[in-house]
Amino acid sequence: MSTQTPQFHSEGAPSTATQIEAPSKIRVWIAVVLAFVVLVAYLDRVNVSILIAFPPFLEEMGLKNNPVGQGLLMTFFLVSYGLGNVLLGPVGDRLGPRKAMTIALVTWAVPLMIAATAKTVTVLYASMFILGAGEALHYPMQIALVKNWFPRQERGKANSTWLLGQMVGPALGMSSFAAVIAVYGWRSIYWLCAILSIIAVPLISFVVRDRPDQHPWVNKAEIEYIAKGQDLATKDKGLQTKTAWQNFVLLIKNPDFCCSAFSFWASVSMWWGIMSWMPQYLRVARGFSWAKMGVFSSLPFVFGLVGLISAGIVADRLKRAAVINCIGLGGCATFIFFAAMVHNNYLSAACLCIALYFKGVSLPMAWTVLEAFIPANMIGQAAGLQNGSSQLVGGLSPMIVGFLIGATGTYTAGLMYLVVFGFLGTACGYYLVLKKY
Repeated sequence: MSTQTPQFHSEGAPSTATQIEAPSKIRVWIAVVLAFVVLVAYLDRVNVSILIAFPPFLEEMGLKNNPVGQGLLMTFFLVSYGLGNVLLGPVGDRLGPRKAMTIALVTWAVPLMIAATAKTVTVLYASMFILGAGEALHYPMQIALVKNWFPRQERGKANSTWLLGQMVGPALGMSSFAAVIAVYGWRSIYWLCAILSIIAVPLISFVVRDRPDQHPWVNKAEIEYIAKGQDLATKDKGLQTKTAWQNFVLLIKNPDFCCSAFSFWASVSMWWGIMSWMPQYLRVARGFSWAKMGVFSSLPFVFGLVGLISAGIVADRLKRAAVINCIGLGGCATFIFFAAMVHNNYLSAACLCIALYFKGVSLPMAWTVLEAFIPANMIGQAAGLQNGSSQLVGGLSPMIVGFLIGATGTYTAGLMYLVVFGFLGTACGYYLVLKKY
């Protein structure tokens, strides 16, 4: 297997002249499995965006002409998801990524089945809240595994690889879910997501281990190569203590972490604002048909996919993840602004595509920056706190955008909320540029 697997760039690996065997590449398969699990997770979330653009669903659930109620479907998920990230990050550090992710996958399949049989919007709200709690344990463990399995010079590509699922999921879901709902009804997509979640469980159990030295397929050369590229300097940054509470206090007092977290607040707010309202924006405000709405809702995530890949490649070569993150945040905010301002409907859709491209550029860099200064023993807690607080703030975006749409009668005000937040995050990210991460 070790000579046939796809390879990350391994500059600096031990010479074949000084070792019997070349390093195995099991870390590549770890990243691929993580990408699939994230894809499944984002299929679970994107279905709400399609549902609130589907009139029969709105009629059945009593959400017609109620944009705030529609936005609450995503907000309930994100509030629970955000709180869970903050509270469960230390639990994940204690359990280890493999066990924590297995528990998370089993847990979040249940509320998907509940949603598939829901008769009232109250049950849907409850299922989304439980789903958020189930998925909260999972996401920080992705960052922990990258920290444990990849040397620093490969983390840009590693983060870009597993985050492909975050773009591929919406790209597939926006188009395919629209077609599935039209034929089989809205409940079918919840059943589909539940089945995929269950399928992911044996993949995690079979392929993933917490650390390279625990994996039966990893050879000694790969273990040594990974260890050589780990961030030994993070041990000297004053961020390593014994208890979860002490770690929490150190993190919120650390300016590097605070700027990293706030810039990610802006990133997540733009992400959920776009993902939750883009289908309805294209159908209602821009007048696209149901079929065209599905296509143009998927296309921006394809652009985001390209942004992810290009950012990972460039970041590992330049070793300036903070610069790329800042460019991505500013570019995303700029093109959301253009999407709202242009008169031509197709040009507006094109601007949303470019906005998601820049979002894809910034996304892996946020975690690459964090991994540069957080020690391994608290990366789960730090990632959980950054992601969780971001989801709590970003989780308000669907509701706030819905409120602004209802209050002003136009989608422009909602989009401007995302633009302003995006530029604030860009300014905060510039501090990390000055720190040369």
